[in-house]
Amino acid sequence: MTASDLSRAQNVLVGGVNSPVRAFTAVGGQPPFIDRAHGAHLFDSEGKIYIDYINSWGPAILGHAHPEVVAVVKAAADKGLSFGAPTIAEIELAELLVNRIDSLEMIRCVSSGTEATMSALRVARGATGRPLIVKFDGGYHGHSDCLLVQAGSGAATFGHPDSAGIPADIVKNTVNLAYNDLPKLEALFFFFSTTIAGVIVEPVSGNMGVVPPEPGFLEGIIALCEKYGAVSIFDEVMTGCRLSPSGAQGYYGLKPALSCFGKVVGGGLPLAVYGGKKELMQQVSPLGPIYQAGTLSGNPLSVAAARKTLELMDDAAYLELEKKGATLQDGIQSIINDLKLDACVQRVGSMVTLFFSKGPIKNWIDSSASDKGRFAVFHQALLERGVYWPPSQFEAAFISLAHTDAILQETIAKIRLALMAVSEEQS
Repeated sequence: MTASDLSRAQNVLVGGVNSPVRAFTAVGGQPPFIDRAHGAHLFDSEGKIYIDYINSWGPAILGHAHPEVVAVVKAAADKGLSFGAPTIAEIELAELLVNRIDSLEMIRCVSSGTEATMSALRVARGATGRPLIVKFDGGYHGHSDCLLVQAGSGAATFGHPDSAGIPADIVKNTVNLAYNDLPKLEALFFFFSTTIAGVIVEPVSGNMGVVPPEPGFLEGIIALCEKYGAVSIFDEVMTGCRLSPSGAQGYYGLKPALSCFGKVVGGGLPLAVYGGKKELMQQVSPLGPIYQAGTLSGNPLSVAAARKTLELMDDAAYLELEKKGATLQDGIQSIINDLKLDACVQRVGSMVTLFFSKGPIKNWIDSSASDKGRFAVFHQALLERGVYWPPSQFEAAFISLAHTDAILQETIAKIRLALMAVSEEQS
């Protein structure tokens, strides 16, 4: 990308981008403008090649432009881009998801993760008749007004976890607690048991970097919600069908009342779903009084990509991703040990974060204390060497099936060079 390209973009696009973290504000330098992608690689507008660990922020679990996915999307496009009417393919996708994920008895398709989480909260409030929603610091659940409070990811990157333009009256019914702190949630339920509609959580955090749940934390959320008549909501927009065939809930053997899935579930196109118990979902219009609609919901191209992606992601694929994740984690940890860096690497499945902090990272306070300056040096050094790592300390890196062992070893070698640059800065 040339300086003129960036100037041109900034003249007509806010910050030159269509999503804040893409602007590289947190890491410095200029973001490359991507021309195409294939397998584990990105190709920018100037022809430079990068090993990609963003994977479209998670959806490209098979690798970019997988030929079987591309073929079904092309076939669907030949029939029409959008109908605004029901299709048999939507039924087949819903049946696939309901059969694949134990907690889903009924779903509704939407076009984005933000729509899915916003709608799930509306269901929780509508079904319980209660106002309060509990979320956890560092958790990002999309940019709907009531959820953009103490958000991680891009919002935290820019130092504005509370967005301007949100009236105080809207967020007064959102309560923040520390992730992995079950006693605080127990105390909150004790005092506000009749006003809490639901608890929404990333079962594995990916928006303050990869932070796994402490033993008993997720189980406790579900148990407390069941005890007090609230709705447990797993935001699996990131983890859904990535950590296992049924996401984090399958990975940990859990069954929340409602779940939100996106990214992988859309196969790389705009699609997300929310769903759960029939007794809750049957309260959504047209069956019940809770209204939610979307012109492009269940878009035939997205549905085609989703079905083919999920069909290709069998048990063997997840075992392979687990091995690839372990290879990358072990390689990075070995370098940290060799260089005696104040850093740690955390991973769940094919999601990985290198924190510039000794760790372990258990919550947003731990994550936010990481050295963002050293992360910026690391990111720039990697990008120069042709590795596209997420441009924020608070974002997860993603591994795809297209990341061969040779690609992973090349990545580890380049990470060593990048961390040597960080070590020199540190000394």
